[in-house]
Amino acid sequence: MPDIFDEVQEELRAERARRLGVRYGGLLAGIALVALLGVGGWQGWRWHSERQALASAATYLELNRSTEAQGADLKAAGVSFAALGEQGAAGYKLLGDMRAAALRAETGDRDGALALWNRVSADTAVPQLYRDLASLMWALHGIDTQDPAVLAARLGPLAQPGNAWRASARELQALLALRQGNKAEAKRDLEALAADVTAPRGLRDRAGRLAAGLGV
Repeated sequence: MPDIFDEVQEELRAERARRLGVRYGGLLAGIALVALLGVGGWQGWRWHSERQALASAATYLELNRSTEAQGADLKAAGVSFAALGEQGAAGYKLLGDMRAAALRAETGDRDGALALWNRVSADTAVPQLYRDLASLMWALHGIDTQDPAVLAARLGPLAQPGNAWRASARELQALLALRQGNKAEAKRDLEALAADVTAPRGLRDRAGRLAAGLGV
């Protein structure tokens, strides 16, 4: 008797599996196909991304070499770096924009440089460290032309303890105070910076010389 029950249960399981196969076999096959296509698509995307990154790296290195050549056309190089910033792989977009901004500033296109630094600083896909650097560069090159209130608002967060660019931001805050005619405030800020052992030595020395030169 137990053998008969076992046989019946086995037949019921086999019949249930057959019915499930008839009912859901197509669906399961479809799921398996989607999963297979997903794996293939992921691998294809990785291959494409790696190819794009290699191409962007080669372009960046070649552009860097071209800017170092004697008589290099820096304006044209700036345009090419900006194009890399628009079309390059992740990471090289940032490098392209930052290099293009620096070249534009060097060749007299301050407005173009400020626009690029502003774009990088507002890009939430860029790591905060580099967004802050772009803000710092924007303030540095715009300190004589931009609204002092806007400059102060941009420099404030950069000058907070723990920020990688704190010392440079504090120096720019002192220069902004000087631009506004606040010599006493500028000297006080510069002297504090000169005494800050956490600031880079060269920056501390420069702050000390600037403070001494104010003669307030």
